[in-house]
Amino acid sequence: MIDIALDILSWILLSLGGACVLIGGIGGLRLPNFYTRIHAASLTDTMATILIFVGMMLQAGLTLATLKLFAIMLFLLLTGPTATYALANAALLSGLKPDAGTASDKPKENTPE
Repeated sequence: MIDIALDILSWILLSLGGACVLIGGIGGLRLPNFYTRIHAASLTDTMATILIFVGMMLQAGLTLATLKLFAIMLFLLLTGPTATYALANAALLSGLKPDAGTASDKPKENTPE
């Protein structure tokens, strides 16, 4: 009974991780500029990494493969956001300016036409 519950939970996690990857891909296509695209990709990839690797660890059981999967997940969780930061910083230093219209603290005014 426990094996069935672990299988169901692992497949739910794997499916949610796949959905995160899909959402990140759509965000990469739909978002307006470079900085918002890498932000969306970084967030969804980090979440997908956690979900997919935990799902694979549940499938593997308590074996050496689980330890290896955990080590790979930890490596990806440390290097993914760091690489995104380095990419955004390099883009900023090379002169790619963020769009002024993407981040605003002021609410939009409702003006009747």
